[in-house]
Amino acid sequence: MQLGAIFMDQVVFNVELPQAEAEVLPGVPWGAMEAFPSPAYWAYQVYARRLTGNRINYKLGATLKEEVGACLLGGHGIPANVGIAAFHHVKERGAFGAVPPAEDTLLEWLQEPLTIDGRQVRYRFAKQKARYLSAALQKLSAERPPLSSGKVLRDWLLDIPGIGYKTASWVARNWLDADDVAILDIHILRAGLLGKFFEDNLTVERNYLELEEQFIRFSKGLGVRASELDALMWLEMMSSPSTVHSIMGMGHHNPDSAARGRTKKRKTNPSQLALIG
Repeated sequence: MQLGAIFMDQVVFNVELPQAEAEVLPGVPWGAMEAFPSPAYWAYQVYARRLTGNRINYKLGATLKEEVGACLLGGHGIPANVGIAAFHHVKERGAFGAVPPAEDTLLEWLQEPLTIDGRQVRYRFAKQKARYLSAALQKLSAERPPLSSGKVLRDWLLDIPGIGYKTASWVARNWLDADDVAILDIHILRAGLLGKFFEDNLTVERNYLELEEQFIRFSKGLGVRASELDALMWLEMMSSPSTVHSIMGMGHHNPDSAARGRTKKRKTNPSQLALIG
């Protein structure tokens, strides 16, 4: 067994995990607990956050309308702080009330400058996002969204223009604290390739549901919640780009080079590859 310690004031909790050569799933070794980004490393980090009360709070809105709006206004090509600023900007103007504003009104609000860290910033894709947000708010006002599971809500959201599997899963995970969906982007893909729990011939664009199934199976093998693992994995992979690239340069399969080769052959769906806010 591998033994790790979690220190909390005067109390020490011991965490026991299987030996490094043992398998989480067939062909997926646990690896060393201290070796980023091994499966054992992820399991230890989830347990540590639970015990220390440092779990990641990923919900962005106070209502489902707000959650959809926050996720829609973030994403591909939009820095996280700009997406969040745009969300709060339109929220303050009443975008998420009982009566949805007109698309032209949303566009006007999104074209207004945002103040971020003392400087003014323009929101990109204002026209496109105003159209998507208007459609989403109309649907959420006219229909009752199904909330029985993450997948059911995710599938309902997919009917909204501009929302693909990635954004719909993001909303469903955040709003329902759901463990039956996964939010997959390049950061999670890299983690899966390095940890050997993703097949290296699959892509987020073409094989989202297959990768999601593999991710959820992996989280169950670790004995942790998929929602916790997804949020933690994304945060650490996103925050450690130089370390990740260094590891990948040591002879590991490199999804970036593979992605560049594939990009020439087909268009990428930005709603699925969007970075989590």
